[in-house]
Amino acid sequence: MNSQVVSPSVSRTHEPVMEDFAAVDRTIRAQLASHVPLIETIGNYIIESGGKRVRPLLSLLSARALGYEGQQHITLAALIEFMHTSTLLHDDVVDESHLRRGRATANDTWGNAPSVLVGDFLYSRSFEMMVEVGSMPIMAVLSNATSIIAEGEVLQLTNIGNADIDEAAYFDTIQGKTAMLFEAASHTGAMVAGGSDAQIEALKLYGRYLGLAFQLVDDLLDYQGDASEMGKNVGDDLAEGKPTLPLIRAMAVGSPAQANVVRRAINEGGLSYLDEVLAIVRDTGALEYTRDRAHEMVDRALEQLALLPPSPYRESLELLVRQAVDRHA
Repeated sequence: MNSQVVSPSVSRTHEPVMEDFAAVDRTIRAQLASHVPLIETIGNYIIESGGKRVRPLLSLLSARALGYEGQQHITLAALIEFMHTSTLLHDDVVDESHLRRGRATANDTWGNAPSVLVGDFLYSRSFEMMVEVGSMPIMAVLSNATSIIAEGEVLQLTNIGNADIDEAAYFDTIQGKTAMLFEAASHTGAMVAGGSDAQIEALKLYGRYLGLAFQLVDDLLDYQGDASEMGKNVGDDLAEGKPTLPLIRAMAVGSPAQANVVRRAINEGGLSYLDEVLAIVRDTGALEYTRDRAHEMVDRALEQLALLPPSPYRESLELLVRQAVDRHA
């Protein structure tokens, strides 16, 4: 892991695979090597930006929970992190973001073009590492995931400023842009371990529901989080005109006047209506509803773990999904 201090709750989830995590870190640094210095500089900057590396953790825990004792899960976890990091670089350019996890984004520091191109490098390197894993079924899952993630990002982009999307369309979007990589991480971790068909399917679904819960809480925190802890400002999603579940729910159950305010806020973007929208999502119960949906996903994820034998790895998977809804930032 990087040298940043992690909270006790995070270290508890990582504890059973700390040696694996150290090996993943070494692999990441080795795979970042390039004769182009800027690639290493930007790659190291974003990888060391303080993330908890939940997605590679999923790969490690899923493999170990099924009794895997080889080394391929290390490469798998590292390439999953490369895939995630590349999407962060691209997303920050698309969203014109200036802050991530409390630090300046790569595009803010080096510009859009280098960020996009280094993101491309990391994607390409991740596919080289897939070949190294040497499993066509795993490569099929991961290559399909990259397509679905890209579709989810494009879908979100096309829905900017669109106040007419419903809850089903929202879930389609977050399944693609967020949950898919969680799902691919736990799915392929189970595959590399050679689990039974039922266990592989269970861990695939576990990752999906964890990813959905994670994004639901992220969208909730945009309206009630602590900016100093989140690394971004409350209302950033609203400023971008993103119709997330708190807004969709508020329009569905609020008064016509309240729905009209939220609709205008989404259509126009910006923060002109922030105070009004914050009051509306609170008064309509939209925040509680969003958190309830997140808890529903957590319950579904936990159900999947019943097919795994008891172990410290399964305990960490249980703790990880519970943490998804206990976050304040």
